[in-house]
Amino acid sequence: MNRAIRQLAAALIALYVMLFAALNFWQVNRTEELASEPGNTRALIRQFDTPRGPIITADGVVAARSVQAPGDSDVKFVRTYPTGDLFAHLTGYYTFGLGASQLERTKSGVLTGDTFTQQIRALDNLFGQTNDNSGELRLTVREDMQAVAKFLLGPREGSIVLMEIDTGAVVAMWSYPSFDPNRVADPDYDAAFDYVTELQADERDPLLANAYQQRYMPGSTFKVLTTGAALDAGVIDLESFWEPEREFLPPQTSDPIQNYANSVCGGDLTEVFRRSCNTPFARTALELGPERFEDGIERWGVGDEIPIDLPRAATSTVGDFDDIDEQLPLLAIRGFGQNDDQMVPLHMAMVAATVANDGVMMEPFVVDAELDHDGRVISRTQPEVWKRPISRRTAGILQDLMVEVAERGTASCCIALDDGISVAAKTGTAQLDGPGEPERSHAWIIAYAPAEDPKYAVAVMLKGTTAEISAGTGGRLAGPIAKSMLDAAFDIEPDGVDVDVAPTTEPSE
Repeated sequence: MNRAIRQLAAALIALYVMLFAALNFWQVNRTEELASEPGNTRALIRQFDTPRGPIITADGVVAARSVQAPGDSDVKFVRTYPTGDLFAHLTGYYTFGLGASQLERTKSGVLTGDTFTQQIRALDNLFGQTNDNSGELRLTVREDMQAVAKFLLGPREGSIVLMEIDTGAVVAMWSYPSFDPNRVADPDYDAAFDYVTELQADERDPLLANAYQQRYMPGSTFKVLTTGAALDAGVIDLESFWEPEREFLPPQTSDPIQNYANSVCGGDLTEVFRRSCNTPFARTALELGPERFEDGIERWGVGDEIPIDLPRAATSTVGDFDDIDEQLPLLAIRGFGQNDDQMVPLHMAMVAATVANDGVMMEPFVVDAELDHDGRVISRTQPEVWKRPISRRTAGILQDLMVEVAERGTASCCIALDDGISVAAKTGTAQLDGPGEPERSHAWIIAYAPAEDPKYAVAVMLKGTTAEISAGTGGRLAGPIAKSMLDAAFDIEPDGVDVDVAPTTEPSE
């Protein structure tokens, strides 16, 4: 009898241990896996049954918020985006059936109140009248400046980035095409799914922010990087001189490099930078040589993912250098922003800001602060240095060179700011067509102001998708946009924006 009792007790203990282990395995070790199962909607429904905090711009405009769901909905709250497509590439979307993206995904813990700090602070309200523990995101981006950027770019594919020079805070970052996150967050799943499918099929990739998630051939704006690398390496200086020439034949090829529009171009560094000659910068890249050129460009952060507080940032590149000794013409072409040079528009804004900031490149960011439900700060972004690509002396030389471009060079047609505010700039026209192909080019400009006491840097990129853009130059097409962005930054009108972007004539680049 006692033996039977002992056996039964042992069996019960064994079963208890097995049950405990199973519960521990499923409820602890595999919690996240179970929550992510398509058929398990309990955790998802629970998220949509509790409030979710807003995303607010620097000038106090609501970019994302939760509202009561329709009466027949399976959930209590749905997400809405009062500004439509204006901040879609920053806020992203948060949906019941199609997941989340951008800040709605990466900062979800703050918005739902699930961070450790918020959970600890919530203990004070454990027996309170409300269980709303949601948080809030405060952006560095301004709604008024974002609206200016959207207006200026219009229906042209491209991007505009405006940022603070000394902090790296992004003031505006607009990409076209964009999308309406309200349609993605539509409680009607079929309608939302059809819209997302349409966006995914669009060859223009509207779900991607081309301002920071795409890269493009930079054209002559890249000469800022080449010049900085060559000055720091001691290969060139302000006394360097290049004989005027129409074309230059690099070694290992019978195909010469030409200046823009086959023009004769040469002179000292100030002259060739001001006029944006190609052949001097091709020669400079060859004089630097593959190793010093690659090292000098990488110091600008090329090859590294841009450290912005948004997901899936693109990486600028200058191509493969494995066999470049046997392909020196490609090295020469990369010296003035062609061939495999590909730059992210945000990165080019950072390049302009680095020159203005005496050679210091700051990390860009769009989230100023995370706040709890009572408005108390959970965390605030502190400006951080990312790179020091050039010396202070080299930055000073580049500052003077970019002022020459704005006042007497390829940007002089279109970049002069209102109220006599000084400005520095570099234009670029990235020619994408090969021999015998229809003309196609991107139009670029980077700039900063005021030149003597820099505050804002801007980058404008227009994709070469139309005859108007492909037949133009960076100064003539992107220049007026950069001017209007900087003018607006210094003087936003209280009842709207009054900007003039009529194109003007520019000397050949």
